[in-house]
Amino acid sequence: MRRRLRALAAALFALPLAFAAAPSAHAADPTTMTSGFYVDPDSSAKRWVAANPRDGRAPAINSFIANTPMARWFGSWSGNIGTATGGYVGAADQVDKLPLLVAYNIYNRDYCGGHSAGGAASPSAYRTWIAQFAGGIANRPAVVILEPDSLGDYGCMTQAQIDEREGMLTGALAEFSRQAPNTWVYLDAGNPGWANAATMARRLHEAGLRQAHGFSLNVSNYFTTAENTAYGNAVNRELAARYGYTKPFVVDSSRNGNGSNGQWCNPSGRRIGTPTQLGGGAEMLLWIKVPGESDGNCGFGGGSSAGQFLPEAAYKMIYGY
Repeated sequence: MRRRLRALAAALFALPLAFAAAPSAHAADPTTMTSGFYVDPDSSAKRWVAANPRDGRAPAINSFIANTPMARWFGSWSGNIGTATGGYVGAADQVDKLPLLVAYNIYNRDYCGGHSAGGAASPSAYRTWIAQFAGGIANRPAVVILEPDSLGDYGCMTQAQIDEREGMLTGALAEFSRQAPNTWVYLDAGNPGWANAATMARRLHEAGLRQAHGFSLNVSNYFTTAENTAYGNAVNRELAARYGYTKPFVVDSSRNGNGSNGQWCNPSGRRIGTPTQLGGGAEMLLWIKVPGESDGNCGFGGGSSAGQFLPEAAYKMIYGY
């Protein structure tokens, strides 16, 4: 434990001001309450490897992807959400590991993009769902990424719809603050190619960022860690100048090893990035999107649905081709 605390302290001093000066919504630090990150035993990559042990791609996918700590996504497919999050966090707690969860069920989800459209049936249904999500975690340590793309997906929305969405996010953060005191919640802030830093800072603040531990970047995208770090620091400069505070941020590094080629939906030639860890130019680098899972019916994933595991895509992503 002492080694972990010394390593964490060293990482803190090495990080940019965007993290060091940031206030936290909770006093508890789940990274010091656990002995490393949890490997999802039922990820899509794990399931594929188990079902295809004789496939020539299986050893590489098992070594480089399936055994890397990464997030589990929760949505309408998860059944009783309190039971689902409680079971997952409880399993991680049993082995003293820190679980990563994604809440992905906001009303009118992916309203403008459409590839991952869906979500709760109404704002009130979402409020009930996210309250049960937080209640399932309770006082056990966890990290939650809250509603990827929700603050970048404004292009076709009316102001009333935007206000409604920001209200749902603010309410969600309040539930985590009330029910899950040992959870770090990151409000998703899109990626460097979506909205400029000033716009994103305003959206984050209006959605209740003060209540969150921080914000997340690059979820399911491909921008390099350096690009995301520069963007996160720029967002924090805007937050400081406009609202008087900054927040830590995390970066999804699961598929950014080769950076972005300008395409977001199943582009070819991408590569897995730095595995989940503390630091790395942000508070943490996390594998939030599972490498090999399709972004939707597009690019090399033509004919697939969002979230479907494509072993050839995973295999090529290991080697960058």
